[in-house]
Amino acid sequence: MREDMENVEQEIKATAAKDNEAEVKEQEQAATEEQSPAEGEDTVAKLQSDLAALQAQLKAEQEQAKAALESMARAAAESDNRRKRAEADVERERKYGNEKILKAMLPVVDSLELALQHTDKNNELLKGLYEGVENTLSLFLKELNKFGVEQLNPVGAPFDPNLHQAVTMLPSNEVKPNHVLSVMQKGFVLNGRVVRPAMVAVAKAAEPAKKDEAQQNKVNLEA
Repeated sequence: MREDMENVEQEIKATAAKDNEAEVKEQEQAATEEQSPAEGEDTVAKLQSDLAALQAQLKAEQEQAKAALESMARAAAESDNRRKRAEADVERERKYGNEKILKAMLPVVDSLELALQHTDKNNELLKGLYEGVENTLSLFLKELNKFGVEQLNPVGAPFDPNLHQAVTMLPSNEVKPNHVLSVMQKGFVLNGRVVRPAMVAVAKAAEPAKKDEAQQNKVNLEA
């Protein structure tokens, strides 16, 4: 009998404990349900804030990277431009660095050619002198040619204001109009650049005979 009463008492206690545990769980669940919306909103707000901060940081880093790339591109372009300018200066110096020396030598060439023009090559006494001057001039021009120097002697060629300097225009039936009739002073070109234009006389169309002269010729023929 006593054991039955103890068993009943234990069952009552167990039932009470279960009821208390269930009540506690309900209270905790109710408290959780009451607090979840607020905590959820705080969590979302915090996540949104963190996301905005990360996006701002990413944007700032992207802008910094873009600025760095642009700076590197400008530096590379400036370096390339400096290199090209340096190469152009070197090439220009290589091609035209001897221009001053060439200009100083041109009077020597003019003097040798003038000596040939005023020396009778058919004169036996002067034949040796003529050949010596001629060979000297030929060798001199050949050496200049090795450095890109070309002589301009445009007799009969079309007049080119970029290469020729017209001194006068003369009527001619033998040379076409606006063509070089004669060369008074030969020109020189250094690697395509005119160092001295050729001084030339340019041909123009011959003037027709005057009417009186034509009639006079006709009378003479009839006579």
